This record gives sequence, structure tokens and C-alpha cells, in this order.
Amino acid sequence: MSRSEFLDPAVQAYLAQVAPGEHPLLAELRAETAALPESGMQIGADQGAFMALLARSIGARRYLEIGVFTGYSSLAMAMALPPDGQIVACDVSAAYTAVARRFWERAGVAARVALRLGPALESLAALQRAAVEPFDIAFVDADKANAEAYYEACLALLRPGGLLLIDNVLWSGRVADPSVHDADTDALRAVVARARADARVEAVVLPLGDGLLVARIRERT
Repeated sequence: MSRSEFLDPAVQAYLAQVAPGEHPLLAELRAETAALPESGMQIGADQGAFMALLARSIGARRYLEIGVFTGYSSLAMAMALPPDGQIVACDVSAAYTAVARRFWERAGVAARVALRLGPALESLAALQRAAVEPFDIAFVDADKANAEAYYEACLALLRPGGLLLIDNVLWSGRVADPSVHDADTDALRAVVARARADARVEAVVLPLGDGLLVARIRERT
């Protein structure tokens, strides 16, 4: 979700004024995606900038993405990684990721992105079986019912000190309403509760966009 529903509109307008400048290709992709029926699945420019800042802050070189859509987050991260950076991006939609591929090519980062089409849990299991080099950051923005399964699979693929980001954990405020108990809302509550109780990570929830869970993998002993 590109805008938070929890901030006063005037505050949001101010934040937009002071936000980092958006790369022209990212702005073009955001505008193109806005015309699509499911445009609400795209993250906002502020979230893309924050994720890129996190990547640079920890010296990230390998990035794992679950849920590509039209590629805004993967493009923002590809631009933030060093020249030898690598991205594994998992999605089920050939149509939406075709847009992503076009923008990766235009940005000159397509060679850094390995796109895996198919159910993400199968792709993650294949990565674990292959004993791939650990990732520095993983971002989950996919179906919500599998949030806990994605959480566990990504933790197994991240290095100590790496970051796991899970999107939409505020779910337009539904998680805060005790009367709401659909599968997606309960799954998002559960993954936040799991992270809070998990001794393997230190985690915070940020009211950025539709809510972003940020979990840092502790050093393994």
C-alpha cells in the first residue's frame, strides 16, 4: 500500500515534501502501476527509500523478495545494492512481473535479478535445498495467509545480522480491531506475535505504509 491510513493527510503531505527525491524510473513505474486494477499492492516511494537506506546501512549485497508485483521494491533495492549485488525475486504472476522485467532492463539491473515464477514456498524450499549463500535482506509482500511460513523460510535463508521485512502488518487497521477474525488478519497478527516472542530476532513494527515489520536476525550462538 502506497499511503498510510493512520496519519493525518496534512502530515502525509508534509512527509511527501521532505521525502528523498524519487529516481525518475521509479516514479514512472509507480505512475504506470497506478493505472492497474490492483495498484494498491504497490509500496510507496517513502517505503522504497527506507528499504534502500536499510540496504545501504548494512552493506547488503544479496536481497530476497517474496511478492514482486510490478517490481517497484525490487527496482529500488537493485539500485541500492553494489554492482555485484544479487536479487532473487519470487512471484506467481508472469503478467505483472513482465512489467518489472521491462523496468529492470531499462535501469540496467536485470542481470542482478533472478526471477522465480511459481508458488513462493516452493521457491524458498528449493533455495534451502541448494544451500545458497545467505541473504542480507528479505522482504515479504505476498499472500498474507502464509505469512508465518514465509517468516520461517526467510529466517533460514538470512545471515546473522540480516533483516527480514514483512509488509502490511497493520492491514488497514484491521489487526487492531478485536472483532475482526478473517484468515489474513489473524495470520498477520500471528506473525507479529511470533516475531515479538522469537529469541532469534529483535523486531519492531513501523507505521510506514500499511505497517512494516522489521526483524533483525541475532548472532547465532
